[in-house]
Amino acid sequence: MKFSITKDKLVENVNHVMKAVSSKTTIPILTGIKITASHDGITLTGSNSDISIKSFIPLEENDEEYATIEKTGSVVLQARVFSDIVKKLPSEFVNIEVDSRLITRITSGSSEFNLNGLDAEEYPRLPLIEEGNVLHVRTDLLKHVIRQTGFAVSTSETRPVLTGVNWNIQNGNLNCVATDSHRLASRTISIDADENAEYKNIVIPGKSLNELSKILDDSSGEWVEIVITESQILFKTKHLQFYSRLLDGNYPDTNRLIPTESKTDIILSTKALLQAIDRASLLAKEERNNVVKFRTLEDSIEISSQSAELGRVFENVELQSLEGEELKISFSAKYMIDALSRIESQEIRISFTGAMRPFLIRPVEDEGILMLILPVRTY
Repeated sequence: MKFSITKDKLVENVNHVMKAVSSKTTIPILTGIKITASHDGITLTGSNSDISIKSFIPLEENDEEYATIEKTGSVVLQARVFSDIVKKLPSEFVNIEVDSRLITRITSGSSEFNLNGLDAEEYPRLPLIEEGNVLHVRTDLLKHVIRQTGFAVSTSETRPVLTGVNWNIQNGNLNCVATDSHRLASRTISIDADENAEYKNIVIPGKSLNELSKILDDSSGEWVEIVITESQILFKTKHLQFYSRLLDGNYPDTNRLIPTESKTDIILSTKALLQAIDRASLLAKEERNNVVKFRTLEDSIEISSQSAELGRVFENVELQSLEGEELKISFSAKYMIDALSRIESQEIRISFTGAMRPFLIRPVEDEGILMLILPVRTY
């Protein structure tokens, strides 16, 4: 194998596939990146037991030349070392040549590295996914959905299914739900899918979605193709394939958690509430559970928190409207900040059903987003 490539393009694509390479793996060859040069371009592959990423670099695109291939072939190189080397190479072009013993010579400017390669035939094959029902989602929309739900997954492995985001697809709508049993985030969007396409209980690891979101370029206006099988999901863009395994087990029925009526409803500015809770949490952080107290007044709410060592803080936030009973409630400042910072609407409606019942946060003008938080018992 022998080719030359622009350094920037190589670094960008190595960074993509590195997200799937784990240093802790029982299969030694998976600590490497597989590099394949074919007549139409160069493909890089990284994989671990959960995700696999395949990134393609065309020879040229939009009148820009990225690579020239002298001899096709493939090799697997130790990922960490290869990644560090390409980032620090001195020239804007990189030449890579592999001999019959898989010794790989990397030259750039006055710099030359010789790395011991591994046989690409021993690299595990990526899952073959039959593309039956393909779903299409705009890249920027998919990134929003991941951001607005992925934060609420559980970080505890005691119930592995809760470390994922549950996707359900029906009637051209995608509903994504994540919960760690103390809070919940849900987002529904319409997607471009076959009318008959129906998927239930597709649980995608939160970590996989987080890595996918980092790679997706939302400025390109591209669409992502999504293919779902029993145990895998594949996200495809023009030059990228991102495979993730799905989590086993039945996701709990979260609809039962969502209250249908409320005793107190308030509407107020998202930003004003977020900033007030952020300030109150400065003292709450010192305490074990980061709790902020909240009570309704006539036309405002009072937010307070206290620390035995540091002192206390009070702040009033003006309300646009208040309906229903007076209320005192306490909750985790962190959970509230996480939820509010992901709502892009200027005003939110919060619906309470009592001091010890979960409460709902929704943007005023968007029914597709819903956040739920369980209160903390202090009052």
